[in-house]
Order: sequence, then structure tokens, then C-alpha cells
Amino acid sequence: MTLDAQGRDGGRDGGRYGGRGGPGPGRRRLVRGALTGTVALGAALAFGASGAAPPARLAGPRVRPATPGAALRELERGNRRWRTLHEKHPDETLTVRRELLTGQHPFAVVLGCIDSRVPPELVFDQGLGDLMTVRSAGQVLDQAVLGSVAYGVLEVGIPLVVVLGHQSCGAVAAAVRAEVAGDPLPGPLRYLTDQIRPAIDHRLRGDARNDATVTAHVRRVRSRLAGEPAFAARITAGTLAVVGARYELTDQRAHWIH
Repeated sequence: MTLDAQGRDGGRDGGRYGGRGGPGPGRRRLVRGALTGTVALGAALAFGASGAAPPARLAGPRVRPATPGAALRELERGNRRWRTLHEKHPDETLTVRRELLTGQHPFAVVLGCIDSRVPPELVFDQGLGDLMTVRSAGQVLDQAVLGSVAYGVLEVGIPLVVVLGHQSCGAVAAAVRAEVAGDPLPGPLRYLTDQIRPAIDHRLRGDARNDATVTAHVRRVRSRLAGEPAFAARITAGTLAVVGARYELTDQRAHWIH
């Protein structure tokens, strides 16, 4: 099977890390250097004649997932470790910290909520250099958030973007309350609720409405990201997938939203 833009996948990966590649246009080197320091990408980020990128390696034996499917499966394995209390807390050693001095090669961008109970590195049991995380209340998408996600995809060459919502999201609940009461929240909070409001399911009431809105909002943000023209060629080529996920506080499971 192949992985589509919504994250349905087959294929294989080889162990904890597959391989990862991405573009390295010369015109972007200055931006990349300014944002991440000196990054030794070399041939690991150059596309071959076939359009497939060779694995991107740090110094040492570690190799990152090369495809959206391999990255997705690594997140699934990590979440399984987390919810069964078998965390490895990978990639925190002194060796890894030294490797990361020369650059970063994260294999997924996770756009999540600021909720303190849902840190992506923990719920997916990943370590330093593994994930590029972008967090905003209710994973609301604005230009700064979009630019941060785009940096991971276009400059670093990350093959997977995950929009991660969660059970009992306070930002979603606030948006629903404001909508029901007809009383917009003040100041900058209003921007957040205005962005979530289109996802509110008015057919439901109470907790059921809040819960459905969490899922609908993840789908809406995912669709907006997947529809970005800058990502289109990579999604079509199968080198990038944008998926939605939801984390359940009750059982610590992250499951994919289609």
C-alpha cells in the first residue's frame, strides 16, 4: 500500500528508523543556516534522478524514516510504548546531543495544542532531534504557525505533518461556550475562538458537541495544510503526507482521524 495525504499507509520500514531525505536548494542555505545553525546535509538531502532521497544520517548509526509511512509507523510504535508504560525515552544520550550540534533531521512535524497534558515528544515517546513541534491553543493555524510547519517541510525536508488534537481541549470548549452564549471572548482570545468556530457541530449539545468539535477542527486544520500549494507537489509525489490525529487523555492513545 501507499500513504495518501490523509495518512493511510502500507509499505515497510527497517527498524526504528528508515531513512529520510528532503530538498536542499542553494537559495535556501542562508535561511537554513540562520534558523538552525550550520547543518551538514550534503548528499543526504539531495534528490537522485529517480526523485527519491537517500537516507539522511547523523554522525553514527541512526537513520531517520525515509517516507511518510515509515514516520507514521514510528509514531505509532512510540505511542504504544507510552500508553503501555514501556517508554524508551530515546535519543537523549550524550552522543546524540553531540551529534545534534551539527544539525537536525527530525522525521515529523507535529502541530499540537499548548495543553500541558499533551507534549508530543512524550505521547509519541521521541527524543532530541526526532520531532519538530509547533504548538498553539487548539492547534489554531495562523501565518506564523503555517510558516513554522512550512519550514519543517520545505527547508528541512520532513515527510510527515501531524495535526494533533486532544480530548477535553480547553480552547475548543471556550469556543463552544462563546458561540452558545453569543458572547465573544475578549482581546486575543477572540481570535482563537473565531478560528475554531467553523468546526462547531450545532446538531449536538453539551460534552458531545465539544468532543465532536475537537475532531472536526483537526480535520479542518489538516485540510487547510494539505491544500497549501507549497505542499502540493510533495503530496502528489508521495514524499509528504499531512494527517490528523487525536489524543485521548483517558487511555493515552493517539489515533488517526480520516
